[in-house]
Amino acid sequence: MPTRTKFVILMHPYEARRVKANTGRLTHLCLRDSELHLGIGFDDHEAVQALINDPKNFPVLLYPGRGARDLSRGELPAAEFAGRRLVVFLLDATWRLVRPMLRTSPSLQRLPRIMFSNAAPSRYVIKRQPEPGCLSTLEATHELLVALDRTGLDAYAQPEQLLDLFQRMQDFQIRCTAENALRGDRRRGPRLPSDRAAGAAPAFAKRRRIFPASEAG
Repeated sequence: MPTRTKFVILMHPYEARRVKANTGRLTHLCLRDSELHLGIGFDDHEAVQALINDPKNFPVLLYPGRGARDLSRGELPAAEFAGRRLVVFLLDATWRLVRPMLRTSPSLQRLPRIMFSNAAPSRYVIKRQPEPGCLSTLEATHELLVALDRTGLDAYAQPEQLLDLFQRMQDFQIRCTAENALRGDRRRGPRLPSDRAAGAAPAFAKRRRIFPASEAG
């Protein structure tokens, strides 16, 4: 998918090694103008620093909270970075791991922060989010593109494309789990939505970041 905005996904090594349904990698594969870099601290990362320091770029960090500009409310006018390319950095990790990533990267701390509001509830059914409104990396990217499109900062012509792929990935995981159960395979996969409705314990209970929709996404 082509975008005017460049997306840079900074992935914690835990995500690359341990998380099977990694939506950060899926997002990178979907976006033509995107990069994915592994690490915890990025102040010495050559490619990341080149993007931050390039005078042709306007780098920002998607991170909610105090001081973040809400794109859904038009708080980042195009005139502010006219002639420069908008480069969005996303931290891809659990919320517990995102904080040390930011703490060890002062160059990321200094970037202007952006957010979005009024996001749709998470569509993640094979993983339990820590609270209603928390989003996966792919969903956060989708909501960000929606906000950029509404304010004229980008063009998001096919908003269903990312979400359709996200759903197909989940359908595949659910189908594999059901097939394993029929074969008597003891390896546990993601719980089906019907299992959760019946009160079964979720297979994935780790707290999963990203950005409460009440603050950003």
